Amino acid sequence: MKRLIVYLNAERVGVLTDDDEPGFTYDAGWLAGTTALPLSRQLPLRGEAFVGRAVQVFFAGLLPEAEPRERIAAILGISETNDFAMLERIGGECAGAVSLLPEDMPQPPPGNRKLRWLDDGELAAIIEELPQRPLMAGEAGLRLSLAGAQIKLPVVLATDEPTDVIRVALPLDGTPSTHIIKPEPPRFPGLAANEAWCMSLASNIGLRAAEAHTVTIGNTPCLIVKRYDRQASPGGEVLRVHQEDFCQALGFPPSRKYQQEGGPSLRECFGLLRDWSSAPVLDIRDFLDGVIFATLTGNADAHAKNFSILYADGKRRITPLYDQVCTLAWPELSKSLSMKIGNAASLAEVSPEHFKQLSIEAKLSWPMLRERLTDLCQKTVDAIRSVEIPNSSPIAAETTLNRAERMLRLMDGRK
Repeated sequence: MKRLIVYLNAERVGVLTDDDEPGFTYDAGWLAGTTALPLSRQLPLRGEAFVGRAVQVFFAGLLPEAEPRERIAAILGISETNDFAMLERIGGECAGAVSLLPEDMPQPPPGNRKLRWLDDGELAAIIEELPQRPLMAGEAGLRLSLAGAQIKLPVVLATDEPTDVIRVALPLDGTPSTHIIKPEPPRFPGLAANEAWCMSLASNIGLRAAEAHTVTIGNTPCLIVKRYDRQASPGGEVLRVHQEDFCQALGFPPSRKYQQEGGPSLRECFGLLRDWSSAPVLDIRDFLDGVIFATLTGNADAHAKNFSILYADGKRRITPLYDQVCTLAWPELSKSLSMKIGNAASLAEVSPEHFKQLSIEAKLSWPMLRERLTDLCQKTVDAIRSVEIPNSSPIAAETTLNRAERMLRLMDGRK
C-alpha cells in the first residue's frame, strides 16, 4: 500500500494511503499537540482513520482541473483520474499550508529558501511554455499544485534593496511561494486587465481582496497575485497558512463546484460560515458582499471553489476575495449563475426581489441585506465615475456601472 506523508508547513500531520479507497489517518503526535487543527471540516481531529469520500474530496480539491490536469498527467505518464499519483508527483506546494511527500523523501528544513532565480528571458520562456507544461510539471525540484482550470505558476517575488528591481524565482524543494502568475489565455484577450480591474474595484469600495496587478512577460499579459495564504514570521521566514475552499469544507468534489451540476448553493455556503467560522457575523457579511460584488461585476463564475476559509492564529475566517472577473466581457461564456440567487439562475435575471428570496433561504436579515446591496451599488457607481480606478478594462467598467445603476433603480422601484 502506497503512502504519502501530509504536512502543514514543516509539521507532520498524518498519512494519506492509496488502497481500494483513499484513506487518511492523523498522527498521534499531531492530535496530542496544543496547536493541532483539522485539515478540513470534513476531516475532524480523531484517532480513527478516514476512508473514502471525505478523503477524496479534500485531497482532489488541491489539484488542477480540466485541460491543465490532462496535460500534467500526460507529461508525468500517469492517469489523469489518479489523484494519489498526481499528488505524489506535484503535491509539494499546494494552496494553503498542505504539502505531501513520499515516505522516502525528506521534509525540507524549516526556513528552506532554495530558489531558482530567473532573468527576463528565462521567465518569458517559461510563461510561453506554460500552456503546454502547466505548473512546470516534471521540472527537477518543482512539485507545484494549484486548483482550478486556469494556467498558473507559483513563484517567489523579491525586491533588490539597492535598485528596487523586482526579481522572480521558482520555489524549489518545498520552498513556499509568495505570488501566483496567471498568464492571459489567447482565447480570452483582456482577461488579465479585467481581473486586475475587478480586484482593484473591490478594494476601492472597501472589500477585502487579494492584491493583484498586471505585467507583460515577454509578449504575454499576466496577472500577478500576492498569496493571502502566506505570512511572514518575526524572523522574516515565509510561512504557509492553511486554508480550504467551500467545496472542500462542504464535502463537494471539484467536479461538482457548480450548483446546476449538483454543487453547493448559497444557502449551504451561508450555513457553513454560520456553523464553522470563528466570527460568523463578520464572515457572513463579507461573503454576502462577495456575492453582491460578483453580481454587480457580471461574474457568472463565482462558484464555491472561489471562496475559501483561512485557518490562521487559531481562528477560522473567510479569505479575501480572489478570482474576480467580469465574465460578461466574453459573450460566448455562460451567463448562468454558479450559485442561484433566490430563484434567479442567470445574471440577466437578478433583481432585489431575488436577494430578498435569498435572505429567507439563507436566514439573513432582509433589512441588513438591502442596506448592503444599496451601499455597495452606490459605492461601485461612485468609484467607477471617479478617477481613482484606472479604466484598464473598459468593457468590465461599463458592464459593472450599468448593472450597479440598474440595481439602484430597481431598489427605488424604477425600471
